[in-house]
Amino acid sequence: MSEVTITRAVRMPDLFRIERFLSNPKLGPQLLFFSGGSALNGVAQGLKRYTHNSVHLVTPFDSGGSSQGLRLAFDMPAIGDLRSRLMALADETVLGHPEVFRLFTHRFAKSARPDDLRGQLDRMIAGTHQLVEAIEQPMRMLIQNQLGVFRTACPATFDLRGASIGNLILAGGYLGQNQQLEPIIFLVSKLVGVQGTVRAITDDNLHLGAELASGEVIIGQHLLTGKEHPALTSPIKEFFLNSGLKSKDPATALFPDRNRSLVQTADLICFAPGSFYTSLVANLLPKGVGKAVASRTVPKVYVPSLGEDPEARNLNLADRVHTLLTYLRLDAGADCPTHRLLNFVIVDSSVPDAETAEISACGITVLKLDLITIKSAPYYDAVPLCEALVSLA
Repeated sequence: MSEVTITRAVRMPDLFRIERFLSNPKLGPQLLFFSGGSALNGVAQGLKRYTHNSVHLVTPFDSGGSSQGLRLAFDMPAIGDLRSRLMALADETVLGHPEVFRLFTHRFAKSARPDDLRGQLDRMIAGTHQLVEAIEQPMRMLIQNQLGVFRTACPATFDLRGASIGNLILAGGYLGQNQQLEPIIFLVSKLVGVQGTVRAITDDNLHLGAELASGEVIIGQHLLTGKEHPALTSPIKEFFLNSGLKSKDPATALFPDRNRSLVQTADLICFAPGSFYTSLVANLLPKGVGKAVASRTVPKVYVPSLGEDPEARNLNLADRVHTLLTYLRLDAGADCPTHRLLNFVIVDSSVPDAETAEISACGITVLKLDLITIKSAPYYDAVPLCEALVSLA
């Protein structure tokens, strides 16, 4: 078997390709996203109109929000972002399972009494809670089993207030499958009819760390984002994986073969919008990611986030592109050519040429498109962004 490289001219947007994929999304392109957090969920939801073959490699390193309690209680990877992406890709048609979707997106009230919430959880496990009763067998029993495993392992001090039921089901599946995420992600994908593929970027249970320009070392994603805690007062100098919140020793994670195989079959690779370090660069840290990206000859696209990013206040657009390439080359090799790592940067047409000139000078094509509409401002409109991506694939 031999491999050839074919180039083609692309009209942006490519109306022919768009209409073809809209008419049969089951045959849509395999767009692979390196992402994390909720920034891409709206795009993922809109993408289902064009393709049911998108791949989402998501960071499991979150250490704040509802994931924090589960990580502390069970010493497990973060599952909140995985759950939210699974729900964004769930089948919303009559062929899907809206009753399962309702259960997975349900949260316990933050103001409820702990005893009342434990009673609700027990009724879910028994199958008498209305949200569980509405689910047909055998899906109902599968869900009851995962919640039962969680309840058995749950410490008496665990706070259920505000807990996502989807997260509890994923946690139960993780604990019941020898502390592996892949089996329960696969099961949930089938339960809610996920129109795409969602996987954790690595199986390793790690945290994020950063050395700041000031010399300070900060461990924990929740301390870096500027959302739950005050924003960083010094720029990030070095970003790395860490073995635990109480340790400052860098750790190594591996990019699983199953994820590497997905990169090798992708029609387009997208470095997606989101918090620059904790959602995007974090995906590039496992050993093998940079080499996998460099080895695949398909369009590689960076879509920068809009608005202020507390993690990267000191970085302009060219700086972010340079940083992205730097972390890819940590694995792909310092001499890896730019064209093997990144080909396009997609920005809104309102971005001044002065901000993109340095990127273009590096041989990267900047596509300026109308991506922000009146209804979507100040964020991307999912429709033109999805159409730009499928046009390039």
